[in-house]
Amino acid sequence: MFVTVSTTHSPATDLGFLLHKHPGKAQAFPVAGGNAHVFYPVAEQDECTAALLLDVDPVGLVRGKHNDSFALGQYVNDRPYAAGSLLAVALGSVFRTALNGRCDARPELAATPIPLRIRVPALPCRGGAGLATRLFEPLGWQVEATPIPLDPQVPGWGDSRYVDLQLSGDLRVSDALRHLYVLIPVLDDAKHYWVHGDEVDKLLRAGDGWLAEHPERELISHRYLAHRKSYVRSALAQLAESGDAEGELDNALAEPVVAEAPDSDVPLAVQRHRSVLAALKACGARRVLDLGCGSGALLSELLKDPAFTEIVGVDVSTRALELAERRFERLPQRQRERLVLRQSALTYVDPELAGYDAAVLVEVIEHVDPTRLSALENAVFAAARPRAVVVTTPNAEYNVRFESLPAGQFRHPDHRFEWTRDQFQEWTGAVAERYGYTAEHLPVGPVDPQVGAPTQLAVLTRAEVAR
Repeated sequence: MFVTVSTTHSPATDLGFLLHKHPGKAQAFPVAGGNAHVFYPVAEQDECTAALLLDVDPVGLVRGKHNDSFALGQYVNDRPYAAGSLLAVALGSVFRTALNGRCDARPELAATPIPLRIRVPALPCRGGAGLATRLFEPLGWQVEATPIPLDPQVPGWGDSRYVDLQLSGDLRVSDALRHLYVLIPVLDDAKHYWVHGDEVDKLLRAGDGWLAEHPERELISHRYLAHRKSYVRSALAQLAESGDAEGELDNALAEPVVAEAPDSDVPLAVQRHRSVLAALKACGARRVLDLGCGSGALLSELLKDPAFTEIVGVDVSTRALELAERRFERLPQRQRERLVLRQSALTYVDPELAGYDAAVLVEVIEHVDPTRLSALENAVFAAARPRAVVVTTPNAEYNVRFESLPAGQFRHPDHRFEWTRDQFQEWTGAVAERYGYTAEHLPVGPVDPQVGAPTQLAVLTRAEVAR
């Protein structure tokens, strides 16, 4: 069982710093099922390749266990030879520090995407080579998944369920390892151990920053969690909160009815965050409030940009803040010092939130009862009174373009309303007039000539600042 990671980053031997394994040494590590060997077939300044070879002990693997698939299942299987959950566990164990994105010697290197090539020569792929492409391509990889024939000498037998997987792209090493850690057992659709509830936390930790926006997140969750329905529901609910359902209420953790706009390769949540970041940069904000931050999806994007020197995540939900705390607990100290998490209700005045450059309300207002909107307006625009406020909310007119959304139903079960473009502009105009702001409106996502964009965004700027 074998995987290689290569780079042409200059100097390429920096890969040793990132993996915390010296290119000049061959090392062995005891892991579940056998021993993992790490060595470098190539270690030059212009190219470096690290290899992980997992030597499985087939006797130790089955001692005290049994396989229910068939009578000889524990003895007749491909686990010692083909990549699967055993290799994923070995990756997580041997490269744990790298997987978590830590490199104390070169922290700036760990945060930098570098050119990578990854090869897994024998990977079970239940769903064919096309599935490998569907899983890795949205993450920024160029994918080459070559089916392996059952017998090269007998072409008529066709292909096996194994592929020779090769990935290439410019990514951070930690991201690459986390992709492999999750998706190798997903492609195999089997695990060598009993799946417990802590597997949900493993999935969410390894999927932090990419899984919530992945178009195949449901398939990934089902397969990674061995199709255990209660675990899958829990994972999807938390992913919904960190991706497309960032409300301020505990029951906003429910799974959204619809998540993506048609005819778009980029998830709507990603487009929304990009638009919000662009709006914040355009108004020169450095100290930012994320009001209704949920488990921290937007906070993650804000922290990646050093232009934002102070970031405060605010939510009424203790559960959401616990998830956010867990998301950021392994950040480098200097980066973590820029972030504060604060429990507070957006419909009550909190004096600690006054004086910031900007505040964002990303998919939040629709989770507030209409009778409580005036309280939110007072707390944000009168009391906190930032120089600018960025608001996003669904465009109700666009709902007819979602084929999976029944007529008259909201996009999320916790939405209290969804506004048309006219209704949103009427509300922002009234707020601007009452509190001394000006309002600018922008579309987010593909613009349909009849019904507009799926998300509507408004930037409200204090009038004295706008002049």
